Amino acid sequence: MSTESGRLKVLGDFLKSRRERLQPEQAGISGSYGRRRTPGLRREEVAVLAGVSVTYYTWLEQGREVTASREVMESIGRALQLSPDERLHLLRLWSPEKSFAPHGPGSVKPEWQKIIDQLAYPAFIANDRTEVLAWNRAASAIIADFQPMSDRDRVLMNIFFTDPYYRNHISNWDDFARYSVAVFRSNYDRHSGDSWFGETAERLAEESAEFGSLWLLHDIQLKKASPFILNHPRAGLLSFEINSFVSLNGSTDPHCCIYTPIAGTPTEQRLKEFLEATGR
Repeated sequence: MSTESGRLKVLGDFLKSRRERLQPEQAGISGSYGRRRTPGLRREEVAVLAGVSVTYYTWLEQGREVTASREVMESIGRALQLSPDERLHLLRLWSPEKSFAPHGPGSVKPEWQKIIDQLAYPAFIANDRTEVLAWNRAASAIIADFQPMSDRDRVLMNIFFTDPYYRNHISNWDDFARYSVAVFRSNYDRHSGDSWFGETAERLAEESAEFGSLWLLHDIQLKKASPFILNHPRAGLLSFEINSFVSLNGSTDPHCCIYTPIAGTPTEQRLKEFLEATGR
């Protein structure tokens, strides 16, 4: 499948997933004819709400190559009641100027490593694949011991969903897992030409039933500040807010994640004492 065909298929799958999620009453549709055999709205109903022909919208969902203006895509986004993040995601999938070429794991400049080494809080640099490219000592002590891992294993989605430690020790696991999969789905859709994403998602769905269930939701989420509550076996309960800097010197793939202690919790003091006690 060509990169362009892959992009159009991803666009169609995304539209379908959002249509099936939206119930008629949510869209102001009542007393529609016929018995519904599928969840959510019918294609005909989305077409009417968006002001486009049924054939046109059907072709979009089928991943066919059709000419669509930004105004049309925004109208479809409003008809499907997409969130701001979802509308932006839709436009990125649609935009012919957007590059969907496969990308590699990337590299980290020595200066970036020096920056995160200066931080007292857990911090690492990762890419859209969630491959961890660099980390500081606090991240290695609190998040995961990245050093002995191979490059192939040093992938956050693999670490979080295949190691039961995280399911058992992340206190806000349900919200954290859903957020993580939604961000990964966003990256998967944007990099539709990179087979690594598809292979990884398929493998994770086989190894983690929870990932598989969340993956089927087709939820998407752009990166934002998010909580990470870890019941560390030695440091105790640690409450962080994950802040992501998604552009490093103009690069939109490698990004820096910093786990900042939440104010009003004993996290900062516990983190400091644990790192001092372990010599990290």
